[in-house]
Amino acid sequence: MSWLEILNNWDAAVFQCINSDLGNPVFDAMLPFFREKWFWAPLYLFLGAFVWSNYGKKGWILVLGMVLSVGLADMTSSRLVKNNVQRLRPCNDPAMVETLHLRVSCGSGYSFTSSHAANHFALAVFLIGLFGHRSRWIRPAALTWAGLIALSQVYVGVHYPGDVICGAILGAAIGRLVASVAGRWLKTNAG
Repeated sequence: MSWLEILNNWDAAVFQCINSDLGNPVFDAMLPFFREKWFWAPLYLFLGAFVWSNYGKKGWILVLGMVLSVGLADMTSSRLVKNNVQRLRPCNDPAMVETLHLRVSCGSGYSFTSSHAANHFALAVFLIGLFGHRSRWIRPAALTWAGLIALSQVYVGVHYPGDVICGAILGAAIGRLVASVAGRWLKTNAG
């Protein structure tokens, strides 16, 4: 058995555990909402208003950094990685479709990497990079938030765990890079 087969078997087994074995009415009611962007719209508006009001004219670079982090993560995941890897979603995979519990519409796109995970980890790590030193609660809160969104993708049946793990890594790297550039810009233009 090749290492790729071993990884795929592990991915399918963990997917089944999260998607089927963890199934319960509370998760069924909550987790589909966690993956919806409109559900988080108040948080996004708060973040934009917070940096805009607390950083004055420099707030625009922080808002731009948030948008750029998410945009780069989404573009890289959706257009570059997914189109080249072309991994079927579990809900479209004939080997999985009989045993999975699909809790949302499946979608027709590819699965690897999860753009939801990439986008939210990009934003979370961007925020940690710029504000994590100011408050100890920012890091665990941001990572838990992004992690719950990633977990919900597996729970509802549209991504394998490997998709969200790799999406999270991709997004975190992009968020870190953009935070580094924005942080340097803010230090250079302090005053």
